[in-house]
Amino acid sequence: MSTLMKTTIVARPLTKAEFAPYGTVIEPYDKAAQTPENSYHINKGYACRHHAIAEAKLDGGDVGMSIFRAKKREFPIALSVMEYHPFGTQAFFSMNGQDYIVIVAPAGAPPQSADDLTVFYVQSHQGVQYDANVWHHPLLALGCDSDFLVIDRINGEGKNCYELDIEDWQVQIELASEHSSV
Repeated sequence: MSTLMKTTIVARPLTKAEFAPYGTVIEPYDKAAQTPENSYHINKGYACRHHAIAEAKLDGGDVGMSIFRAKKREFPIALSVMEYHPFGTQAFFSMNGQDYIVIVAPAGAPPQSADDLTVFYVQSHQGVQYDANVWHHPLLALGCDSDFLVIDRINGEGKNCYELDIEDWQVQIELASEHSSV
């Protein structure tokens, strides 16, 4: 009789560079990346537009805005399913100012084990946009039940969500010590 061993993955901080293979981090341009074309004052100087940080892309259908209400998760968080959307990007942004966790795997072939997963700790001021076909876990809200603004493809033809059950992998998520008070 074999016993499955649990795998623990510690969430790493979300950065634009590390998330680039999976999509886009939605946050203002930092000073070094600002140009007159991507960051400029509007509304008589009362706002600065950080232009075109991410672009919703889709194959058929429409771009929709929805609110997903996610239940708070307790640590260690046990992972259950990975999914991907072949017909468009999918963006998430916390509406409650709460930090959250995202788990991703490369687009294409389904992830085969915990070794294929990357886990990010997302701060409340950051959003993420998954590229089409990128494998990701459903929302993992921290701190409290949270609403997320979701921008993705709606009303199109064809199946746009495929799931892979990973409960039997027995993967759990923990936070690095600097985030453990969440």
